[in-house]
Amino acid sequence: MSSTTSVDLLIIGGGMVGASLACALKDKPLTIAIVEAVPLHSAEQPSYDDRAIALAYGSQRIFQGIGLWPQMKFHATPIKKIHISDRGHFGITRLDHQKEGVEALGQVMAGRDIGNVLAEQLANQANVELLTPATLSQIRYIDNGIQAEVMQNEQVLTISAKLMVAADGGHSSVRQLLGIDSDSKSYQQSAIIANITPSRPHNHVAYERFTDSGPLALLPMSDNRCSLVWTQWQQDVDEVMSLSDEAFLAQLQSRFGYRLGRLKQVGKRTAYPLHLMRSKEQIRPRLAVIGNAAHAIHPIAGQGFNLGIRDVSALAECVSDALVNEQDIGSLATLQRYAEWRH
Repeated sequence: MSSTTSVDLLIIGGGMVGASLACALKDKPLTIAIVEAVPLHSAEQPSYDDRAIALAYGSQRIFQGIGLWPQMKFHATPIKKIHISDRGHFGITRLDHQKEGVEALGQVMAGRDIGNVLAEQLANQANVELLTPATLSQIRYIDNGIQAEVMQNEQVLTISAKLMVAADGGHSSVRQLLGIDSDSKSYQQSAIIANITPSRPHNHVAYERFTDSGPLALLPMSDNRCSLVWTQWQQDVDEVMSLSDEAFLAQLQSRFGYRLGRLKQVGKRTAYPLHLMRSKEQIRPRLAVIGNAAHAIHPIAGQGFNLGIRDVSALAECVSDALVNEQDIGSLATLQRYAEWRH
């Protein structure tokens, strides 16, 4: 790319949401540039500690529409049933894919695998130019467009676009540079993430259990692993994280029970502080804010990434409609249709 260039669509953030948007527009008469701080493709080998992503049935349908599900399905573990319980209380809620009339209630994939499928598509997509590693430094409005200055290899690139999409996560540089505030509230909790191996087969069942120390979920993965998301009050996180593997598994076992038999192994543990966040502006003329740059919620419902994929689907549809009707893809009228759809 030359030091000064113009594109139709400039996506800031080439993570899973930003990359998915570019892929969703692969057959459209658009020139697209993606600015991403880190390389998309992972050369890492599969690991016991792969971070899992739960794809809702609706997200699977969206990826089918984009044309990526055949590649993704190879890496996915289907959720056939969901088991919901409340520790210390009677009653269980069960959901079954057969009763719902679907092949699976959801799918669980390693984030690395999703990223690699998206990166492979983008590498072969003629209408996309990927700038990585590169960082956004300035944004300004120009006549009939928006312009960004991007640093790549110690060179300043000036990129003009009809539409900029902020898909650059919770600490969005786009929001910061444009002075877009957000409403944010801490849950006073952290989610402890790890992979677990039980003694019994998970049989494609996802478990969600509410406990005195916080809700927890165990999602089925490949090789009979389960992805654990265990919410803890903030004051208890350091103590739980410092436990030995044996003590951690024992405490988890006491909260979860023996539905999966004995919990035998735990991998690397990571704790993430939880907060509720919503951008006060999700559209401006020439700008759409999507994914974690627009909203963050508690992970126990498993909707974080899925909300971002719904943003992708709605925005891609609005951009496509604008192209068909020979309208400006970055106009406020186009983006208001997107905002109304998502709210």
